[in-house]
Amino acid sequence: MKILLHVTSPDPETRWNALRFANLLLSRDEDVTIFLDGPAVEYCAGDCEALGLAVQAKTFALSEGVLLA
Repeated sequence: MKILLHVTSPDPETRWNALRFANLLLSRDEDVTIFLDGPAVEYCAGDCEALGLAVQAKTFALSEGVLLA
């Protein structure tokens, strides 16, 4: 199944959860695209060790997910 996640939130935890969900879907062999809109374009803004946004984004990209901004 093809899945599109549209993320617009400036909240780092919301972006982190979207990336985690997308990585879960990719691990289940789904085709996932994340479209970042508005303040979410800066998806690593507000990253911290507890969240690991950059790690989740790297995992997503290396798992053949599509990230659009």
